[in-house]
Amino acid sequence: MRTRIIFAAICMLLLIACNGNENTADTPTVSPVPSATFTPLPSPTETIAPPPSATVEPTAAPTELVQVGPDNFPSQVSPFTGLQASDPYWLDRRPLAVKIQIFPRGQRPVMGASFADIIYDYYQNNGMTRFHAIFYSQNAEEVGPIRSARLLDAELMNMYKTALAFGGADWRILKRFTEQGLTDRLIREAPGNCPPMCRIDPNGYNFLVTNTIELTNYVVAKGIGNDRQPINGMFFDPNPPPGGLPGTQIYVRYSISAYNRWDYDPASGSYLRFQDTQESSSNGENEAYGPMIDKLTGAQLTAQNVVILAAAHDYAYQSRTGSSEIIEIKLNGTGQAYAIRDGLFYEVTWNRPAKDSVLYLTFPDGSLYPFKPGNTWFQVVGETTQTTNPFENVWRIVFGFP
Repeated sequence: MRTRIIFAAICMLLLIACNGNENTADTPTVSPVPSATFTPLPSPTETIAPPPSATVEPTAAPTELVQVGPDNFPSQVSPFTGLQASDPYWLDRRPLAVKIQIFPRGQRPVMGASFADIIYDYYQNNGMTRFHAIFYSQNAEEVGPIRSARLLDAELMNMYKTALAFGGADWRILKRFTEQGLTDRLIREAPGNCPPMCRIDPNGYNFLVTNTIELTNYVVAKGIGNDRQPINGMFFDPNPPPGGLPGTQIYVRYSISAYNRWDYDPASGSYLRFQDTQESSSNGENEAYGPMIDKLTGAQLTAQNVVILAAAHDYAYQSRTGSSEIIEIKLNGTGQAYAIRDGLFYEVTWNRPAKDSVLYLTFPDGSLYPFKPGNTWFQVVGETTQTTNPFENVWRIVFGFP
């Protein structure tokens, strides 16, 4: 068996009055994160070089899959997918991010996630994870269920220059958005703003949802700033680089409640997402998976790229005490990562040299790692995460927390 180790002025009174502290209502009863003791990875480096230049700098939209990025993207190509948009009109806008819940399990399936260019899946609190889905080259008629924001969302807004649709947040999290000058790009439910933030009631559930075209119209109407943003950093190549290890099945376990699996489908060249269907004991026994479906399409969620990012996790304000758990994830500088594409598994480094830098990946020699053209799912784990390779094609990532 091969073992490897990886992986915020108080908020304006008006914001507090409108939102309050959402944590209590936002926390279903689930089991806590199991304790683990692993050797931590080295701390991220704060000062690093800018993204290295790629040798290919296309100036016209490609008619087939070619190398593209990390800058000088053709106007019709998404810098988040390396693909030509079916309607390039939508690339002349600010990208949109939506917080999507996946817990409690009884309120699945999610809606609209398959239309996102990029999705971040990361630990939020009390053993659960939540999605931060970024929509740019495609639109979704319905996205949700929408829930509350966390501290990492501010970092992702800076990285991908998005406007964020979310359901509320603890006042300390709202304070972070204010401190970073992001308040004008926050979109929440309020009287008179349906659309874009509306309620639906399927099966007795009071879900908050949005439509990304209506969300863009709202951004324009509110004067948030909807010009095309300067987005560079990701490098795409349809051909997998050499040096990958077999990786056709990837398990990612956050807690006894939250765990998922990715299975490679050679026919489509993509990874299929499977999600927990029951609690599982701390040693990984009794894990049960089911296909993670997008209610909008009825199809299983897939990814062309799955990336595991190891970053320091810590309690932002206090130790864990039930619903007051607020986690600081330090996704800045550099850190260890694993990149998975085309049935192959690569050891790489993630890089974010500045607050507004789009995260990119490099090989040990400093050269750019090429994403496969298409969507990317980032799974953020802790630096004390344990990675094992129990079988030749299988990798198991077990989330570690200080």
